Amino acid sequence: MSSVKRRPDGVWRARYRDAAGKEHARHFKRSTDAKAWLAEVTASIVTGTYNDPSKARVTVGEWCDRWLEGYAVNKVSTVRQARTHVAKIKAGLGGHRLQGLRSSDVRSWVASLAADDVAPSYVYALHARLAQIMTDAVHDGLIARSPCSRRTSPKAAGQRAFIATTDQVWKLHDAMPARLRAAVLLGAFAGLRTAEVCGLRVADVDFMRGVIAPAVQYPDQPLKTDESKRPIPIPRELTLELSAHLKAHPSDSTLLTDPFGDQVGPWQITRAVRDARTAADLPDEFRFHDLRHFFASLLISAGADVKVVQARLRHASAKTTLDTYAHLWPDTEEATRAAVAGVLAARMASPADSVRTEPSRG
Repeated sequence: MSSVKRRPDGVWRARYRDAAGKEHARHFKRSTDAKAWLAEVTASIVTGTYNDPSKARVTVGEWCDRWLEGYAVNKVSTVRQARTHVAKIKAGLGGHRLQGLRSSDVRSWVASLAADDVAPSYVYALHARLAQIMTDAVHDGLIARSPCSRRTSPKAAGQRAFIATTDQVWKLHDAMPARLRAAVLLGAFAGLRTAEVCGLRVADVDFMRGVIAPAVQYPDQPLKTDESKRPIPIPRELTLELSAHLKAHPSDSTLLTDPFGDQVGPWQITRAVRDARTAADLPDEFRFHDLRHFFASLLISAGADVKVVQARLRHASAKTTLDTYAHLWPDTEEATRAAVAGVLAARMASPADSVRTEPSRG
């Protein structure tokens, strides 16, 4: 319901009711301006681009805080990362009105992050978080469309995974505190992530069958995906190493414990790797997760195909595996050349079907 009426003081009053039945009104000196405004509002309602004027003053920072409240239902580690991202977003864009945020503002913010020497991969992650928050604002009817798009997005980091040598892995193992050396074994030879290593319980390792069945991640949270629960077959040699670790550091709960028998946290492993990597001739950028890349390279060099590597790394799709490790598979030029040559050679070796015929003479 909408109307344009003239008040006793000569001002024209345009009013309408939104879908929720709430009345909105504006006053104009001329009737043509009142009708034009009302037509614009009506068109936005019809096209689905209508925004409640009462929400026009909401800032990006205020919406981020409200968004985080709803996001808190996720895992603690996931929420912690989101809070870190939101803090960076609020620092750069928090004062902007949500409805007034433009793509140009987002591009300027992305450029400022790059100018401050923020790592490209982190700039990409921050933009992705902002896009997620803006998409939810659209769904909540706060804005008509998101200011984030491919045009505002920085390029994804294309850096290849760092692959340590076998010698470096063993040097790292030997330089680690004795109680944490099993972590290196689990990362390099089973592909476990840091939180999975810290959450791995003694009961999750079948020493007789040679199988690790990850069930939780630190401290006792569900794994991120169903694929992460896939059992990992391990050789007898690794089960013996893990058995020796338990004999030296007995535990009835998690496989890794500190000197007081308490569960080891990811930060303890991160700190130990940081202290040990110099002795292992590893770069400053090396992190525990790179042992997982070593595990992948080990499988690929042994001839494992994409599906096998995907299963052992517990990736959700083969695309993730290929995007990360495609460059590690050997070049197949000679293999494909040999396959074609074999077919041609068989044809040419057959006298009856030979393709080598004498050219006709006219």
